Amino acid sequence: MIELGTKAPNFSLPDQNGDMHSLSDYKEKKVILYFYPKDSTAGCTKQACGFADRYPQIQEKGAIVLGVSKDSVASHKRFEEKYGLPFTLLSDTELEVIKAYDVWKEKKNYGKVSMGVVRTTYLIDEEGMIIKAMDKVKAADNPQQMLEEL
Repeated sequence: MIELGTKAPNFSLPDQNGDMHSLSDYKEKKVILYFYPKDSTAGCTKQACGFADRYPQIQEKGAIVLGVSKDSVASHKRFEEKYGLPFTLLSDTELEVIKAYDVWKEKKNYGKVSMGVVRTTYLIDEEGMIIKAMDKVKAADNPQQMLEEL
């Protein structure tokens, strides 16, 4: 996990519509940057819908939400449309940003060990500094926690 007070690594990734987004595009706003394992799975859907429900309040506080997974642009589009997600989903199929933010880790599931994205959320301030970092977050609780952090 990246330490608090560290400059957040910049990136450029395509969103669910194929448009490119860079962290540097969001100066002047706080950014909730959350990494999740897979579109349309139970936990990831709870987390995304939680952020969607709170998105107007998040925007009122001058922040935006960016969700990142290794799913494709097309997968993100289906996920966005199915659940009416009002925020940006970024596709990191090459794992460049996932690794830069130190969320690609060894995971154990039913005794099987594999590499995957550990659910992690960063809060980045208007200067591009990491001011909050949470790993192994509970999907259902994370959106409310982040709203309170703002």
